[in-house]
Order: sequence, then C-alpha cells, then structure tokens
Amino acid sequence: MNQVFPEPIRNLPRADIPLDGLTAYLSQSDTHQILFMEFQKDADLPEHSHAAQLGIVLEGRIELVIGGEKRCLLKGDRYFIPEGVKHSGRIYAGYADVTFFDDPKRYSAKGQNPPPTLSRPMQD
Repeated sequence: MNQVFPEPIRNLPRADIPLDGLTAYLSQSDTHQILFMEFQKDADLPEHSHAAQLGIVLEGRIELVIGGEKRCLLKGDRYFIPEGVKHSGRIYAGYADVTFFDDPKRYSAKGQNPPPTLSRPMQD
C-alpha cells in the first residue's frame, strides 16, 4: 500500500492494538483519542461496545454491523457508533481511516503498560 499518512502522522506514537497487519498512529488528548490506521491484512472485529466512535474512510473497504444494521463503507464514507452500541466488522487489506474515540484511555501507545485488548467488555 502506498503511504497514506504524511510524516507528521507517522511520527506519532504507535497505538498498541492486537490486530495482525495493523499500523495505527495515536494522537492523545486528555478527553479523547484520534487514531490514523492502515491495514495490510484482512481483520475481523468481534462484537463489542465502548465509548462513542466516529470514523472517516480514507482508502479501501470495511463492513460494519452497528446495532444490528450492516453497512459497507468505502473511501469518503463516514460512520458513527454511539456510546454503548454493540458493533462488529470485517476490515479488508488496504483499508485506512481516521478514527475518533470519545475515550482518552481506549488504547495506549506501544511500550506503555498495561497492554490494551482489542475490545473492552460489553456494556449492559
């Protein structure tokens, strides 16, 4: 895949996300996180929920099931997952996006403790 993100983004800390083939750059705030993600391999996301999430597709394709509704998103599309809504998905190799998490502790930078898990426990 061509480099999607310019050098200032690639110089951000890498997020510690346990998905094979994912490179994710983490922009950290006291109130939220923004991730710049590139997938070199297909990835399945198990159903889970967490704080609100907004994504903008830059390249490739992702299939999301949000609150039971399946959507296929392509370059230029965006999605919103409200807080606590269960969702799952399939990401295809070549996918890249910018994702906002309304949670400053969703992921940590590589090398920080404790290592994160892909999904936090489902909320009731």
